[in-house]
Amino acid sequence: MNAFSRRGACPALSAPMRTGDGLLVRLNPVAGGLSPKQLIGLAESALQHGNGIMEVTARGSLQIRGLASKSAPLLAAEVDALGITVRTGVPIETGALAGLDPREILDPRPLAEQIRAAVEEAGLTLRLGPKVSVVVDGGGQLTLDAVTADVRLAATRTDAGSQWWQVSVAGDGHNAKPLVLADESAARDITVAALRMIAEKGREAHARDLSERQLSSLAGWHSLAPPSVLPDISPSSGEIGSFTAGSPLTALITGERSPPSAIPPLEGEMSGRTEGGAVEHSRRPIGFFNVSHAIALGIGLPYGSMQAGKIIDLVQSALTLGATEIRLAPGRALLFLGQPAAACAALQQTAATLGFVINPTDPRTMIAACPGAPACASGQIATREIAETIALENRDILDSSFTLHISGCAKGCAHPGPATLTIVGGENGAGLVVNATAKALPAGYRPRYDAARGIGRVAAAIRSARHPGETAAACLTRLGAVGVAEAYRQE
Repeated sequence: MNAFSRRGACPALSAPMRTGDGLLVRLNPVAGGLSPKQLIGLAESALQHGNGIMEVTARGSLQIRGLASKSAPLLAAEVDALGITVRTGVPIETGALAGLDPREILDPRPLAEQIRAAVEEAGLTLRLGPKVSVVVDGGGQLTLDAVTADVRLAATRTDAGSQWWQVSVAGDGHNAKPLVLADESAARDITVAALRMIAEKGREAHARDLSERQLSSLAGWHSLAPPSVLPDISPSSGEIGSFTAGSPLTALITGERSPPSAIPPLEGEMSGRTEGGAVEHSRRPIGFFNVSHAIALGIGLPYGSMQAGKIIDLVQSALTLGATEIRLAPGRALLFLGQPAAACAALQQTAATLGFVINPTDPRTMIAACPGAPACASGQIATREIAETIALENRDILDSSFTLHISGCAKGCAHPGPATLTIVGGENGAGLVVNATAKALPAGYRPRYDAARGIGRVAAAIRSARHPGETAAACLTRLGAVGVAEAYRQE
């Protein structure tokens, strides 16, 4: 293991990425979860071979930080010795409760496995960039609405009760572009067709780079949708075979035939969660969830990060209380499974004592903060320290309407989309961006060390101006970017 991945690539066990605090690796278990003993073993390895910092990302991956060129191979060997097989290739993600949630519309795991196999068979893994991904979302209590992907497959149910996969591209559950409803086989083939199209554009390409003609080609297979939703006007009478040379989908990519225009799902025709219509907002993966005659307990890592020693203490407590499996949850949390329902309160209390997040309304859940300085070489502000101060002093304004992003630099890794407020580190200090991304021009600056006090000034302005029952975000909108920036700069 002597080749390190460039920044922006996926830092797998075989290609750790250099950061400000050493090498970083990221892993996802093929099995979907870890046993308590396996997670304890990983945490012990993080202490021995890294700097003892472990993270769960917004997409539900486990990261271990602070490795060295000599210690990274030792960590990889210990992962193997623990019996943990990690996922490789194109990320094809399913929810943390996949296959366990009684409220799922469809179990996403069979379709995800079919797509993995088809991608490998098509030889696409090395042709696609490391950030190209697929989401297969079965619905239920913990959806993947907040996770962006190049191709999204979301289970939906028609008013007539039939179940289909809504195929969308280039976005999350709120802004991805819906293409077509399809059955499992067609959803697989359309996904592989889309990935082929992306691969032909090069390793820097994503679904957002596909042309309207290509998207229309994919969406043209509208005959696969339920007759009550979409008319069947295709010459193939709704049949799509395997994705092989000479198949209709191969023709789509090579341009050998001109498919009909895309016909989107009719608005209001479907009940349940869909990509193209109303979206049922996903719960945070923190708290209690009913699963298959049991209770799953979600416990969050503040800003997705925790010392390995505290993870060991928490997992040892869970093991004593009867937990049998721990799943990594998108949204920076761990889901504990197998323990009796009566034991969950005790596990929650242990987690709270150790500094974990046990309440979905905890103000720390309203803040997205990257590692920042000094952990990241690009970070220009101490993001996590700033976040802790703000959460402690201003919890009353961090309501569910409010998203605060604290970014070490303009890349905005922790929250690529717009946030209500963003503090971003730069050459001029800690800039404040209002209702935009970290890449936008800040409306005002403070010294890097003083950013938390600036947000305190904004919080004071909200308290003074907020109407009864008004959310913090609505109040900020009334104050306007100029007024918010002025408050941020006040001494």
